[in-house]
Order: sequence, then structure tokens, then C-alpha cells
Amino acid sequence: MRARLPLLITGVAGVAGYNAFHHFHRRYPDQVVGIRPARTWKLRGPGIVAQDAEDAAGMRRLFDRFGFRSVLNCVGNCALKSCELDPAMAHALNVTSAAVIVENVQRHCCRLVHLSSDLVYSGKGTGNYVETDPTDPVTVYGKTMAQAEELLRLTCSAAAILRISLPMGPSFNRHAGAIDWIQSRFRAGRPATLYFDEVRSCTYCDDLNRVFERFISGDEHGIWHLGAPRANTLYQIAQIVNRVGDYDPRLLKGCPRIEAGPMPPRAGNVSMNSAKLLRLLGTQPFHAWPVGDDLMPAHRDWHCERPIEETRSVAQIHERLYRYSIEAASIVTS
Repeated sequence: MRARLPLLITGVAGVAGYNAFHHFHRRYPDQVVGIRPARTWKLRGPGIVAQDAEDAAGMRRLFDRFGFRSVLNCVGNCALKSCELDPAMAHALNVTSAAVIVENVQRHCCRLVHLSSDLVYSGKGTGNYVETDPTDPVTVYGKTMAQAEELLRLTCSAAAILRISLPMGPSFNRHAGAIDWIQSRFRAGRPATLYFDEVRSCTYCDDLNRVFERFISGDEHGIWHLGAPRANTLYQIAQIVNRVGDYDPRLLKGCPRIEAGPMPPRAGNVSMNSAKLLRLLGTQPFHAWPVGDDLMPAHRDWHCERPIEETRSVAQIHERLYRYSIEAASIVTS
């Protein structure tokens, strides 16, 4: 890994980038730089630089200043409705930024690991997608992420493209990402409506970070799926957050995607098969989210049950949904 330093991490305002930055910055102080959009002024700290990834001139200056040997590209706008309403913005943040990064990676002959999304698929079937399945996104976000993948395939074939699902970890503003968005609704006493039939391969950020480091250090290229061994519906995710955080169960609403309305369109079962990654590593790098069968909903009213012996609090969200215990970390899910 040290031969690939200094490291640039883009998109540190997002959940995956935010958690990756802190992971690598702890391990390699003064050798890791994270960039966030200039408008996201509240995100500050050692190693964090205000720089828009789609700004070609600014990115050239940044690369020339630090001489990066590797890039973990986490940049992208995954706000589905915003992307639908402003496709030009989505293209700039998800495609143009990738082109700018590729240009600088090639100028500096450095390693590129690029994060993509399970939403390059429609989920019309039964999920369990493998890397060779054709993409068929239903959202502007998914379409621009697929365009970025194709851009890298044509212009930077040495790059590793890692498709991730919902990264489970804290966000810097307590609002980004699946857990924090759902929790922000419940915390404010506002209802949250989630879908019974949108299925994702949720993955702990702590597990993702170790896989990111493996790819940054290595030379593997092409597309890889980074999905955890257990998939969850969005409704199940909200059930877990509601019960673990001891929020009012009446705030959680559920419905099928067809009742959600046309804006934004919703994918179905986009769960990913990560067998290719497992063959590379020789082991399962991901724990099922959440760790512990006691946190898996058994039915649609599961979150309404509040066993007296169960510990429920916001602290438990941090301990079990953002991360997992040391004891659980020693168990490899097969």
C-alpha cells in the first residue's frame, strides 16, 4: 500500500468516501487527501480540501501539488430525485468528474479505484446480479453511473471498478446515507415510507474499507461486485433502524414500489453476487448486515415488538448498525 501513497479520496461528503477517508487517514497520516465540494463548507479537518471533482483546472493543480500515486474515486451524486430533475448536474458530477480524474490519473501514471453502484441495474428480475449481466438502469443516477463505467472501460482499462450497494456507516451531516436519512426522519418525529420490494446488498463501511485497500494495493482491473452475503429490503432496513433506535413504530410506513409514484423511478431487486471477489480473496470479506440474527425482521410488524430484555438506543445504532462488535468481527459469514 505504501508504494501507492499519497492517496487521493474523492467524494468525502458521501458515506462511502467519508468513512474511507477516516480509515485511510488514521492508517497513513499526512499521506491521504480527501476532497469535498466547495459548497460543503461544514466538512472540515486535517487532510480535507475543498475542491470540486468536475473542475478540470482545479483538479490538475491538486494532482500537481500532491503527486498522487493512487485515487479512490467515491465522488457522485446519488440523490435520485435531484438527478431526475437535473440530468445535466447528474452528468457533471457522475460522468464529467470521472473523465477529469482519468485525465489526471493518466498524466501521473497512478492507480485508480472507482466506485460505482448496484443501481446500474433495474432489478426487474430476482437479483443476484453478476458482473457480466448487462446494465439496464431505470434512473438518471444509474444511467450516469453506467456511463462513467463505460468511460473508464474505454479510456482507463487498468482501473478497478467496484460496484457497491448501500454503505452502512455514519455520515458527516447525520442525514446522508440509508441509516442516517431514516434516522433523521424518526428523530424529528416525521414519518418515513420505505419499499417492500426494493432489495439492496447493504455492506458495513468497515468491511468495504479493507476491500478498498486491497484493490488500491493491487493491480486488478475491470468490474467487481462488493455486495454483502445477505440482502435487505428498504423496508427491513427502516424496521431495524426504528427498533434498534427505539423510535416510535408508527412513524414507519411501507408500500410496494408501484405505489411510490413515478418520480423518481425505483429499482427492484438489485442484490449483487460477489462470488468473483470471493475467488480473488479466498475468503468472505463482508459480514451480513446487520450482524446478529436477532436484528433481522421476521415480519412486517417486527419493529413494533419491543422485548423487555432488549437494549434499544441511539448508541445501539452506532454499535450495531454502523459497526459491529469485536466478537462479531472474528466471525466470517460464509
